[in-house]
Amino acid sequence: MKRPTIADIAQRAGVTKAAVSFALNNQPGVSPSTRQRILDIAREIGWQPNSAARALSDGRAGAFGLVIDRPAGILGAEPFFMQLIAGIQGELAAGHTALLFTVAPDRATEIELYRTWWGQRRVDGVFLVDLRVDDARVAALRELAMPAVVLGSPEGSGGLSAVWTDDVAGARTVVEHLAQLGHRRIARVTGMPDLWHTRIRTDAFLAAARQADIDADCVTADYTAEGGADATTALLATPNPPTAIVFDNDLMAVSGLGAAQRAGVRVPQELSIVSWDDTVLCELVHPALTALRRDVISYGAHAARRLLELAAGAAAGDHAEPPAVLNARASTDRPPREQQPGLR
Repeated sequence: MKRPTIADIAQRAGVTKAAVSFALNNQPGVSPSTRQRILDIAREIGWQPNSAARALSDGRAGAFGLVIDRPAGILGAEPFFMQLIAGIQGELAAGHTALLFTVAPDRATEIELYRTWWGQRRVDGVFLVDLRVDDARVAALRELAMPAVVLGSPEGSGGLSAVWTDDVAGARTVVEHLAQLGHRRIARVTGMPDLWHTRIRTDAFLAAARQADIDADCVTADYTAEGGADATTALLATPNPPTAIVFDNDLMAVSGLGAAQRAGVRVPQELSIVSWDDTVLCELVHPALTALRRDVISYGAHAARRLLELAAGAAAGDHAEPPAVLNARASTDRPPREQQPGLR
């Protein structure tokens, strides 16, 4: 079916295309009755504004961009990003703003996408995720003067607006929980080490452990199920394995639980497990996983509102989300008796 045009409306209304344009753009030049007749006809035939034409006329694309440089298969298995996108899309849909979403194999490709989108007026701004130390995307976006919101800590954002959750507070909460249970030898399975939030969590985790007089170690993984299982197997094979492991996302935590059980290690009797993200996955396994809970959908919605404000001309600024709350479940308990302070 042919897409309705301004010419179709003009023919049916018996007016010029200029008159139709005046009416559809709420500009003077037509009488109230003619304006209403044109609007009624446009609605009747299903006319919609052409986004490319609108971008040429007023500079607005009516869309924002989101690029994630993780493999699509991994992305689809990680609930965090699905919730984040749902929050962004829910907020944008209320104002009929589109989300242009894609994946990229690397940061260089992602930067080229930004240049293309901005040069072709396909987006009015972008969301920046997985901020890395010395991230070239920050300088590129500042050079383009493109509105952008970083979903992550202001540290390293280069002055771009950031919507963030306090990872330092999250690390302290987890360590304090394990310390109160009596654990004195713990480990954390991290995401990629060059991510800003990985560095912040690592520093905070180790500092909190030192303050609580706990031996702590961090091992690197990649947010995948395979990475979580391999790291767990390696930790449990050490001469003096940890009595608790914290995983940087739910997928690795669930996989780590499975690896421990396959190795004959009982959870939580011999090993406590904590997930940094609390999703439905944490409740579906047995035992259910203790996890840090934050409202990821609201997080995405706040980022969308901030980007809408920036695109409308607001000044850059940061927004701190409420801190994550620990949801204690059956996967954490006191360590084996011989590992508890003062007990043998």
